Amino acid sequence: MARLSRAESQERTRERLVATARELFLRKGYAATSLGEVAETAGYSKGAVYSNFRSKGHLCLAVLDDVRAEQLTLLAASVMGDGPVDDRLAAFTAWGEAHIGEEAWTTLEVEFLTGARHDGELRQEITARVAAVREVLAQLLVTLARDTGTTLAMPAEQAATALLGLGIGLGVQRIADPTAPTAVLTDTLRLILRYPTCMK
Repeated sequence: MARLSRAESQERTRERLVATARELFLRKGYAATSLGEVAETAGYSKGAVYSNFRSKGHLCLAVLDDVRAEQLTLLAASVMGDGPVDDRLAAFTAWGEAHIGEEAWTTLEVEFLTGARHDGELRQEITARVAAVREVLAQLLVTLARDTGTTLAMPAEQAATALLGLGIGLGVQRIADPTAPTAVLTDTLRLILRYPTCMK
């Protein structure tokens, strides 16, 4: 078996650290998890963490990048099938019910954002990532409208901002009340697509 190059070895170490941190942050919380615990659980020294991430905050950013990428993939799969609009909206509703307000993920997001509010560098990183998520959502909306023969009721960027803000708000609500419905998110998407409930 060929030996890994230095770059491949470092990438493998980074991936293992992110996976380990993800499991610990989601299970125990951000504040309750130390970098030493992440390193030990992953089978590395604390120095290995610092050689890959400047701080615990930057490690958490990587974890949240991983979680968001996974959710965006699931979201895209729910609305980008070959079926009619109603089927895609039903799949979007199912995604929302399954994932909006997922307790461990949502709690980690809130805890990290609250803790980072006084760190200018982390806030800039968070802002850039939120903008990237909005851009992906905007592109999904443009593609969805094109593929389904609908037209967006507002610019894609504004629509993405509305859906993201609503989704975040519903997620926080569902931490307190997991039974809170997410149907309003689908109803909002219908309005954005100019696709009324009565259409079949």
